[in-house]
Amino acid sequence: MSVLYLIFTYVIASIPFGYIIGKILGKDVTKVGSGNIGATNVARTIGKKAGALVLILDMFKGFIPVYLSKIYFYPVYGDKYVAAVAITAVFGHCFSIFMKFKGGKGVATGIGVLLALSPKVAFIVIILWMGIFLTTGFVSLASIISAFVSWIAMNYIDGNYYYTLATLLASALIIFRHSSNIDRLIKGTENRFIYK
Repeated sequence: MSVLYLIFTYVIASIPFGYIIGKILGKDVTKVGSGNIGATNVARTIGKKAGALVLILDMFKGFIPVYLSKIYFYPVYGDKYVAAVAITAVFGHCFSIFMKFKGGKGVATGIGVLLALSPKVAFIVIILWMGIFLTTGFVSLASIISAFVSWIAMNYIDGNYYYTLATLLASALIIFRHSSNIDRLIKGTENRFIYK
């Protein structure tokens, strides 16, 4: 049962909502803008409402599996299993079985996971993300820094070893998925989502 739930989590997290919403609205988001299926590219290429919808759906596919695992599996398997579900959810979004193991960058799904693991940590990360984004206009910079800080916040605020480890692994994956953005930020060629 525990293995089946991990598979279930991976499949749910693999659902490419950005691609699906794009197709419904007549666009293939993998062929426009950055080519990413995440909320940012959807918002840029289709519209803010579509981007907001994808953001919410991507968050829920991280939140729901982890939240349910805390209710139904934690009593039997403990924190270690919940942490495994958490990292599986982020991995599923980044390497979707429905997109030939390609996917998004894991930020929205990661926030959903954080909300299920520790609402306090999620709140801090969201505030940090918003502050950096509104100050600089860079979605990528806000995401990279917030991902890095998330596991530190989890360690000091929640103090759960397994949740901290899962958050560390998820943040490393998210930062890795932003490798091209990091390169553009260093070169000064990264596009801002908003302008000061």
